[in-house]
Amino acid sequence: MTRHRGRGIASVNYPIGMNLGGDPSQALVHSNPSGKFTVALSSIDLGQGMKSVTRQICAETLGVPVEDVYVDTADSDTGPHCMGSFASRGTHRVGNAVMAAAREARGVMMEAAAEELEVNAADLETDGRGNIHVKGAPHRSISTKDVAIAAQFKQGKTIAGRGIFLVPLSNVDPETGEMSPATCYAHACLVAEVEVDDETGEVTMIRMDSAYELGRALNPRLVEQQLVGGAWMGVSHALYETPEPYYPDPVHGPRDFVEYVMPGPGDICPHDIAVLERPAPDGPFGAKGPGEMCANPVLPAVANAIFNAVGVRIDDLPITPEKVLRAIKAEGGARPQARR
Repeated sequence: MTRHRGRGIASVNYPIGMNLGGDPSQALVHSNPSGKFTVALSSIDLGQGMKSVTRQICAETLGVPVEDVYVDTADSDTGPHCMGSFASRGTHRVGNAVMAAAREARGVMMEAAAEELEVNAADLETDGRGNIHVKGAPHRSISTKDVAIAAQFKQGKTIAGRGIFLVPLSNVDPETGEMSPATCYAHACLVAEVEVDDETGEVTMIRMDSAYELGRALNPRLVEQQLVGGAWMGVSHALYETPEPYYPDPVHGPRDFVEYVMPGPGDICPHDIAVLERPAPDGPFGAKGPGEMCANPVLPAVANAIFNAVGVRIDDLPITPEKVLRAIKAEGGARPQARR
């Protein structure tokens, strides 16, 4: 029995969102009389941090504290339209819609504050702490709470905004018909190191090193958590998860998460991540978003690492010990490749 080490690399050029019907997302933003703001979305938070990021985008655009913003994704029947939470589109598409809605609501808020302070709205600015004051004269100020009360009960104004983001039509080359299906791309590169047992076919993850370019990281901690979790989803797809042997017939298939094979705590390996920020010109504050790209480079990197370790190419996922052993036997034994 010999354990062979191998290293594989893969890189990804990942388009953000899709272009079906312009891939639109809408958002509504409004204030209540206490000066707190609600963002209404039909974009569902699947655990990827949608609510946290859109809350930040709204607060930054309005110029109010993050704690003064609440995001409601409760009902897609009554909320503004959204294409859905998929294709790594949330931060880019929904974030842009929220920014547009918050920008419109901020305009109403500043007009209401200007009426109370008897100045021009262009002469006002927010401090990000819940106050609006005259530029160069911070002593002349009013709280966003008092502005909301005045707008609602004195001026008869609704501090609210609507926003939509729609992918613009691509220019088409008149000679070739070539066009661009996406407005921005994220990028990733991942190196996986594995150990392959040529007697059992077992593949063990040793470590991963990766770099992700995803625009501006609006919430670095959430980005890191998504990259770490997404990478292990990739490992799970590469080596473990399968509805075999009789898919789509569920007979003899896994019935619950006890029988459905996934990596556990003992399978985790060190993972070093570098986040590269290259702001997208059309992203909210330059953001693109990691999304599905977290997992994508892991699968080919692991497959390449197995080839480097024992010299067998397996392109049928998941790469189970049985498949590894059959491939090694077909090759007449393990054939480790040169490591660079």
